[in-house]
Formats: sequence, C-alpha cells, structure tokens
Amino acid sequence: MALSLQLKPILDILLVIVHIIVDKLLEFLLGWYLGPRKHLSSTLTPGEEKIVLKSAVELAKLIRERELTSYEVVKVFLERIKTLNPQINAVVDGPFPEALEQAKAIDVRFAKGDISEQELIQKPFLGVPFTTKDSTAVATKLHTLGLVSRKDIRAKDDAECIRLMKESGAIIIATSNVPEVNKWMETRNMLIGNTNNPYDLRRSCGGSSGGEGALITSCCTAFGLGTDIGGSIRIPAFNCGIFGHKTTKNVVNMRGCTFRTGNEKETMVVAGPMSKYATDLLPILKVIAGPKMCDILKLNEKVDLKKLNYFYIPCNDMPQCNPINDETKMTMLKIRNHFKSLTGKEVKCIKLPGSEISGKMWRYWMTQEPANFSLLLGNGVKLNPFVELFKKLIGRSQFSMAAIFGLIDGILPQEKESFIKEATIKCKEALKEILGENGVLFYHSSPRTAPFHYYPLVKFTDFYYFAIFNVLHVPVTQVPMGIDNSGMPLGIQVVANEMNDRLCLSVAEELERVFGGWVPSFPVKN
Repeated sequence: MALSLQLKPILDILLVIVHIIVDKLLEFLLGWYLGPRKHLSSTLTPGEEKIVLKSAVELAKLIRERELTSYEVVKVFLERIKTLNPQINAVVDGPFPEALEQAKAIDVRFAKGDISEQELIQKPFLGVPFTTKDSTAVATKLHTLGLVSRKDIRAKDDAECIRLMKESGAIIIATSNVPEVNKWMETRNMLIGNTNNPYDLRRSCGGSSGGEGALITSCCTAFGLGTDIGGSIRIPAFNCGIFGHKTTKNVVNMRGCTFRTGNEKETMVVAGPMSKYATDLLPILKVIAGPKMCDILKLNEKVDLKKLNYFYIPCNDMPQCNPINDETKMTMLKIRNHFKSLTGKEVKCIKLPGSEISGKMWRYWMTQEPANFSLLLGNGVKLNPFVELFKKLIGRSQFSMAAIFGLIDGILPQEKESFIKEATIKCKEALKEILGENGVLFYHSSPRTAPFHYYPLVKFTDFYYFAIFNVLHVPVTQVPMGIDNSGMPLGIQVVANEMNDRLCLSVAEELERVFGGWVPSFPVKN
C-alpha cells in the first residue's frame, strides 16, 4: 500500500505526459490530413452589418420602432445561409422561402397600425428569424435526426418550444444538422456529412446542436434553440464561441424534442437558448419556459452580483481527460480576479466529490433514460452492433463510426447501480450545500479548445466536463471568453443550483460586459 501511494504521483505525471503526446500527435496527423487552415469566407455589406451583428433583442426593438422591416431582416439572414452553408454545411432543411411571406405580413400589419402594445408585449420577438436543430420537430419540415432511413420524413407538429417561439412572433428560417439521434459530441452523419466550425473549417463545431452553433456564430440566424443531454448545447456553444444555456431539469417542456412526449420526469435532457449575445438568453428563456415557470424561477427579479458567493474547481480529476492547458487556466484566473475585485472576496477553490467518476455517472444515467438509443438509431428497429461494424468496414453502413461506437457501448458491462446512485447523491448534495441559493461555480468547459474533425473518435472523454451537470440536473450557462493562440474560442461554464438559472444568466452578462463575449469568425469593420 505504501509503495503504491509513493508511485501514484509518478504515474499521474506519466499519464499527463501520455495525454500531451497523444493530443499533439493527433493534432499533427489530423492537421496534415485535413490540410491548411480554412477560414470562413465571409464579408459583410453595410446593409448586412447593421442587421446580422445585432442581438435578437436589438433586432426586435428595431423592427418594433420601424427602423428595420422584418422583411429586410429575414431576407439578409436567408441570403447569408445560401452564401455560407456550402462552407459550414449546417442546414438540413431550408432556408424556408415562406419566412419572407410571414415577415412581409408582419410589416403590413405594422404599416396599418394593426399591432397593439399588448400584442407587442405578448410577442417580444415579432419578426425576428431563428433556427433550431433537426431533431426538434418543426411542422411540415424535415425531421431526420441525422438518419439516412429518415431522409424524407417530415414532422407533423411543432415541438412545444418551437410553438412557443412562434407565438412570440419569431420566424423559423431553417433547421440544422445533428449527429445521429444527437448522441455524439461532433456533428456528423451519413446523410449530409460534417458540419464545420466557422473559426476553422477543419475543426469540430461540437454536438449535438452543432449545426446551430455554426449557423449562429457565422451570423446566418439571429438565435437558435438547442437541446442538451450531455453537453449538446454547451459543447457547440464552446466550440463556436457563442452563449448557450442548459436549463434546470423540467423548466422547458420537451414535447417534440427527439420524440419526447413532454411528460418524462426522470430525464437529463433539457432545451435552451443559443445566441451570440448573453443578453438574448433570458428573454428567449422566458418565452420557452412560459409565464408560470418564469415566476417559479424568479426570472424578473434583478440579481445583485456583488452579493453572490463565487467558487471554482481547477479540474475534474478524471485521469481519462486531457490536462487543462495554460490558456484555459489563464481564462479561469482572469475570471477569479474580476469577481474578487467586484465583491472584495476570493473566489473559493472547492472539490466536488464524485467528479473524478463523471464519466461513469453519466454513462449509468444514460441507461436510465426513457429513450432507447439502438431503437432510435434503427428508426424503430433494434440494431446489431457487430453487423453494423462489419457493414462499416466494407463501406455499406448507413451510420457513422461514432454511432456504431454508441451501439457497442450499449452492450459493454454496465456501471454498478448502487455505487453510482450513492456517488450521484453525494455529489448533488455537496454542490447544493456549497452553492446554496446565492452561489455560482466557475467550471472549465474543456481542457482544450475545439479539436480537428475526427479527434473525438480517439479521445472523447473531455466532454465529461459538460456531462456531469446533466447528471446533477443543474442550470449552466456556457460563456465565450475570447480566442486562443490557434484562433479558436475559449470559454467557461457558469453553474448554479437547481432553479437558480437567473444567477447563471446574470453572471454570463457580466462576463460578456467585461471580457467582450462573442468574437466574429470573419473580418468585421470597426
């Protein structure tokens, strides 16, 4: 025992060295395979610049005040999708031409004076375009979930969050790409292929709301709606340098999202807003959560940031994850220094019991989800992983290697139930006690910035930095924090206790104010 304790520091150092070597080797090999850096080719005309660089809230205000028409706003975004989608490959269905007719009808009503102040209150996003991921149902539009077997299938009805967003006056203009049935941290499928990161087209945009991340950061939509079961809002938001909010469990009704009925109580999946700007998140959340839930969450109450308690965790202690790189560490230090200056108190370093088995916990709780991955992937038919692997090897498979990995994982030995449940309870109780009703935790998004395409097929465990908070059902806002030396977005997760979404969102707005938030992935005139 004594000898093993003495050897542990040496083994830990060796493991870090192995991680660094494998990481650099993958970067070199994939960089060579994918070729020189590929920038998004995009220039803005003065007319586009006054529209696509605005927040959704600003656009709504400009349309209300008749400084912009809904038609010209929607038209600019539609044209931008047509121009840039060949580069980012993010759209499954769209852009929808009828969006222009909807926008024109709104402008006619404004011109006639037919829109009352009360209606404007009820429709805060009147005339503003938005998008959502393909797995979230939009009536009459393609609903493929990234599956070849569903390439022609269309949704009958809107998902609840889409219905509410439309009721707020927003106009749906396209649906975006996802990995097969949302279960991967990269957006790739055999239906339309890879979706590319606008900061470097060779790199991953994340998943599963990766199409949304790519469209939003390239200014092809004003905002988007994503879903998150293991980081599916936050990974793309991080990789693509935008804001995304994972809500507390059951805040948003999930009917119509990946076939959910909306009646599931024990699930990790949630829906939430994604945007270039933190200031959009709260107004969008108010719409998709509904008035009753807004009252429960106290979303209309102002948060005094100086009175909050702030905490951070240096790393998750999972030996399977990459070590935190220097630029990511510096991001955390900048945040700690700012909130120390704001409050006069240190941002306290804490340890979260069980974080070192984040992967095991998430893997177990995925087996408790009401959705069956194999049946979803087979579009109702249970698949044999070995048959699908063989088909892949001879070039006859309808599925990506990532999807087949998921099938194989499903037949591997499962985690020990009693151990995981106990660890989850301890972790959740510890976080609840530390944060209370006025505490916020800063947690790294990932040990490194967005990797090349295919990197996660070899090293995928870094996503557990996101997935642990699905296990705990707590709200998290993903916040962009500038660009690293390779030109890719840095970021941080802002975490609070259940039903304290407003704390995350307020801190995100403060971080945006101080550190600048979203950085365009293409040249913009000053």
